[in-house]
Amino acid sequence: MEPRPFSHVSVLLWECIDALNIRPDLTYVDCTTGGGGHSIEIARRLTGSGRLICLDRDEAALAAAKKRLADFSDRVTFVHTNFSNLGEVLDQLEIDNLGGVLADLGCSSYQFDTPERGFSYMHEAPLDMRMDESATDCPTAYDIVNGYPESELRRILFDYGEEKFTPRIVSAIAKHRAVRPIRTTTELSDIIKSAIPAAARADGHHPAKRTFQAIRIEVNHELDAISPVIHAAVERLVSGGRVAMISFHSLEDRAVKNTYATLAQGCTCPRDFPVCVCGKKPRIDLLGKKPILPSQEEQNENPRSRSAKLRVAVKR
Repeated sequence: MEPRPFSHVSVLLWECIDALNIRPDLTYVDCTTGGGGHSIEIARRLTGSGRLICLDRDEAALAAAKKRLADFSDRVTFVHTNFSNLGEVLDQLEIDNLGGVLADLGCSSYQFDTPERGFSYMHEAPLDMRMDESATDCPTAYDIVNGYPESELRRILFDYGEEKFTPRIVSAIAKHRAVRPIRTTTELSDIIKSAIPAAARADGHHPAKRTFQAIRIEVNHELDAISPVIHAAVERLVSGGRVAMISFHSLEDRAVKNTYATLAQGCTCPRDFPVCVCGKKPRIDLLGKKPILPSQEEQNENPRSRSAKLRVAVKR
């Protein structure tokens, strides 16, 4: 079977390019390259010593991006890695002129629309959900659904899915897996549906959406990397360099917002101290108090962009 063409619509594309304020002779990193939509627009704006580093844990994404950016091969470096390794990659490549870092959190359209990857509750597929199909150091969705204790499943669904019917769903999963393993996405989806009251299933949202989100986050450790990546970026950015983070749900956005707030905070001494003794100074300034949202036109053209939020910080 021929592999499915990699297809992904870049969210907030022009807003990201504007936010990065690209200086053509500096180095930029696209932490989540995907199909290369953001990357190619960054590469087009680089000249001379300017350089782009493209990271992605999905080999299919990198393969597609390499083809798309073939005309810019003299200024682009591709690295197959989790973006949580940003600091190590920059140190290994001896980057000392970092002008900006971009990360588009969450899954790509390609991952959702490729049934065999197991991300979607809409298609029959084995329970997988790994963004990096070659990864052996993380559990698959099958491992989590069939192997995690009920207490851990409840934690995941509460914390990562904010699912109010968590106890009912976990109880239904436990009941089914006691008889036989839950092997496919549709099997899990049907179990979730059966556990949620009919009235709640009529609110327009697919009943399995939150649970699938929670399991996917656990499989890929998606939230764990956000704060360390921002810290690694800010540590290495030149003055005036920018870090731009696109989030798609409240947990991601909260992690970005809180990390920015910490880095933007100055002195933490009690107010009644006559002089500062902590020595802390703000390391970034926020580019606007509120996140940048997709235009109505973009939301109409790409419904998956509706929940996107872009937050940008500038290195002092």
